[in-house]
Parts: sequence; C-alpha cells; structure tokens
Amino acid sequence: MNPDPGVTELDSSSPANAQSGESSDHQIQDPELDPVLVWVPSGRRLISGLLGMNVVLLGAALVAGQAFHPEGLKHQEPQLFMLLLMGVSVVWMLWYLLWARKQPGICPHKDHHAGGITVIVVLMLFAAFSLLLYIFRIGYLISMKDCKPAAKVFSPFIEAPFLALQTYLLWAHSKDCIHRHKIITRSGLMVILSADLLLWLNAVTEDTIHEEIELEKEDKLDFSNTTSDLADNSTFCQCSASAACLIFRKGFEILYPFNMEYYLMAGCMIYVMWKNVGRRMSPGHHHVTQKLTLGVVYQGGVIYGLVFGALVLVAGVVVFILYQVWVSQQQLRLTAFLIFYGYHLAVMPVMSLCSLAGMLVHRFERRANEAGHNPTRSLDVLLLVAAALGQLALSYFSLVAALAVGTNGLLGDLDLSYSLLSLLELILQNIFIIEGLHRHPNLFAKRKDKQRSSIFKPKKKVAVPIQEERKTAVSLLEGNTPAQEHDGKKPWTKRAIQEICAFLILSNVMLWVIPAFGVHPQFENGLGKQFFGFSAWFVLVNLGQPLSVFYRMHSVGALMELLISA
Repeated sequence: MNPDPGVTELDSSSPANAQSGESSDHQIQDPELDPVLVWVPSGRRLISGLLGMNVVLLGAALVAGQAFHPEGLKHQEPQLFMLLLMGVSVVWMLWYLLWARKQPGICPHKDHHAGGITVIVVLMLFAAFSLLLYIFRIGYLISMKDCKPAAKVFSPFIEAPFLALQTYLLWAHSKDCIHRHKIITRSGLMVILSADLLLWLNAVTEDTIHEEIELEKEDKLDFSNTTSDLADNSTFCQCSASAACLIFRKGFEILYPFNMEYYLMAGCMIYVMWKNVGRRMSPGHHHVTQKLTLGVVYQGGVIYGLVFGALVLVAGVVVFILYQVWVSQQQLRLTAFLIFYGYHLAVMPVMSLCSLAGMLVHRFERRANEAGHNPTRSLDVLLLVAAALGQLALSYFSLVAALAVGTNGLLGDLDLSYSLLSLLELILQNIFIIEGLHRHPNLFAKRKDKQRSSIFKPKKKVAVPIQEERKTAVSLLEGNTPAQEHDGKKPWTKRAIQEICAFLILSNVMLWVIPAFGVHPQFENGLGKQFFGFSAWFVLVNLGQPLSVFYRMHSVGALMELLISA
C-alpha cells in the first residue's frame, strides 16, 4: 500500500522528465526499478556520492592528525581545508538562492515530509545560539590572537555566514525536489553535508581535548607533552585578568553544545534535500500538513503528561545545578554522584513504562502502517537507531566491566543499574517512536469489523461501485474523513498517545540538557574506567556521549511529530 497516492518515485532521467537536458542520467522505463539502479554509474548520485565520501575521509584524516599529532601539521591544514569547504558551500548557496531557484521548472514538486515545523523551530533555535557563540568566539580569539593560529582566528568570520546562509536555505527550501542542474545541485549539497560533518567532528575533537586536560589535572595522570600542545599551548596561552576575555571564554564554553547539535541536524536536512533531487510526484497529489501550535495540546486536553513532565524538568534543573556546584568540592563529590544516579534511576523506569504503554495503545488503535519509499522517514529511523548506539555501547561496556571486576561499592551498583536501565529505556522508546512514525496519520485497519459483519450477516452484501471505493480511499489518505467515529479512531487512544508523548518530550529535553552541558560522571567515576583503563574508556565515552546527546534531541523532534499526528 502506498500512503501517498500519485507519488511516483521516478528519477529525473525518466521520459517524463527527459527535457532536463542532462544526457548523463540513464533513462529507465519502469519506475519501480529506480531504487535498484540508483547507485549504478549513470551520473545520478554516484558522482556526488563519491565526491562526498572522499571529502569526508580526507577531512577526517586531517582532523585526526590534528588531534593525535598536531606538531606534524605546521600550516594548519585542517582549518584551511574546512575554510575551503565553507567557502565553496557559500558560493553554491548564493548561486542557488540568487539565480538557480528562479529558473522555470527547477522545483516542480515539494516533499511535504521534509522540513517539519518542529525541526525548523529547533534548527532556528540552535542557529541563533550558534551565531551568539560566534560573537563570544570572535572576542575570545581576538583577545588571544598573539598565541592562536591565524586560520583559527579567521574561521568564525567564514563560519558565521556559512551557518546563516545554510539556515535560510533549509528554512525556505528544505522541501524542494530540484529537477534542473541535478549534478551541480547534488555535488553542492554534498559539499555542504561534508562541511557539516567535518565541523561537527572538529567540534567533538576540541571538546574532547578540553575534557582530557581537565581530567589530567584531576587524576594527576602522566600524559605526554602532546596533550598540552593539543590545546594550543594552553599553559602559556591563557585569558588575561581582564573581565572581557573571561566573559568571552565563558560564553564560548556555555554555548558550545548548541553549535555541535546544529551541524548534526543541518547535515540531516541537507541529506534529505540531496535524496530529493530529481524526485517526482504527481501534480494532483496534495498532502495535508498539520501545524504545531499550542492549540494542538490545548484541544487534546493534555494535562498529566505536561504536569509530570514539568516536574521531571524542574527536578532535573535542580540536579544539574547541584551537581555542577558539588562535584568540584571534595567533601560533596560523592553526594553529587548520588543525586545524578538517583535522578536517572527514578526517571528512566517511568519513561520505560510510558513507552511500553504507548506500544500497547498502538496495538489497540489498529491504525494502518505506511508503505512506500520516503527518504525523510527512512532517515528518521536510521538516525534514531544509529544515535542510540552511543549510549547502548557504553551500557554494554559497563556491563562487561561489572562482570569482570564486580561493582565494588555503592557507586558501582548505581553505575551498573544506570547502564541496565539505559538499555531498557532506549530500546522501548525506540520501538514506540519507530512504530508511531510508520503509522498512517488518517488510515485505519478495519479487518476485524469486516470479519464480524461477514459472520453475522453473510447473506447481505452491498455492492459498492468501484469509483466510490476509489474516492473513499483517496479521501481517507488525504485526511478528509467525514466523521471521527467512522474512521476507526478512538478518542481515548489519541489522548493517551498525546499524554505519553508530552511526558517523554519534556523528559528527553532534560536528559539532553544534562550531558550536553558537561555533566559526565562516567569520566570521573565508572566501572568502565576501572576495567578498561583511563585512556581507552576516555575514547569510548567521548565517542558515545555526543551520539547520546544527539539521540535525545532527535527523539524530541520525533515525539513532537507523534504528538501532532496522534
């Protein structure tokens, strides 16, 4: 069953779109063969895909070289490479926004699944904080210009317009299905995506270096002199006693996570645009979209989810503040760990139960599942599963460490319980969200009703004209159902899903804030640190934590969509 009637996943090289004039696109006759032939060497996505792969691998090698052997890269090659990528991206965005999009027939279709209102709002929020970050970053780097590389001092002046242009592009054109200049368009989008990924990787690496320096001081571990070099000679290059430099540095540290999350989210949206280049839909197809407004929550009567979610949010803010204050004091350090673990051990079981209840409501609701190819939906599911791997991996590593060395006291027991509950909560929440994303917003299964009617009234069969059946199917798919009681929808299921989603949204927001702003007890305390050693565990945590933070942020967007479509 195709959820979008009239949607035809034709590539732009089909006969219906052959007027685009690009001979490099291989023509096909059967639209259903398009997904199979999409990666053949015909110029559709192969050129831009290979370009992106090589650019990302080269950039990752440069960033890794800067992190592990900075003295070997004497000319700031990683920064210069990313400046080049951002410059090319800005040129392409200006070309598309000022000239290409004004050409006739360049965008005959829109992907209404892409660029949802919740995603755009979150992206704009992250962009605003990132631009504010650049102000603090510029002030800090100018104050330290005597001991900072010129490329690093110059980078915010290129990165700020790159971010601003990309934000406008995604805000205004994230739904575009571009049908002209396809090779140039795909290549330009892939360069932007590569820049986003490398900027995120560089931000994670710099954050990792900062954490390593702090932990080196705390644990009094004897690292090589490379560590101090990684921080741009931080021993000799520190903020002066002036209040301005200290303010700029503090603002830079506080707003740093927003910039990391922006590049991940923007990269995902650019990927959807890249997938939609050349995608065709029938002109008669109209998708009914829903806007996220306060009226959705008000009309649905959502009360309990908001109340209990607000309690989780307020308690989380208190825990976050107390942890930040107490963890640096030796006499209160144990108490800081206890309140951190206690909060999570109280919240995550409730979230697990809510996800389980939502899965049961889905069973009672009997809503039909969507089928067919949808790049946005496929990417949502892929990101949820891939981002959850960070926390899942840390939990399994902690479990192995507990089996090997034991828990060794209260903190060890709490850390093991935290890891096990994280496994359970992530798995159940992912199942609930993915099932909800694949359920059709308006079409409901009626097999049981039909079976019952055939049992009680086997002889009375009313013939329905084929045209009327088609009209009914189209009206269901387009959301034009005449009455709620006739489409199989139960009011209590809608209310239950909305209450569950409201609670999970606020809970995930708090579980995003806590690690995003530097609360990482796994660094200072944990079974993994005892078993695997500081260096190996440090690498594992720094790979897993950014993914965990991104998972919480992305799950909020998915839960928002479930709340609206309930």
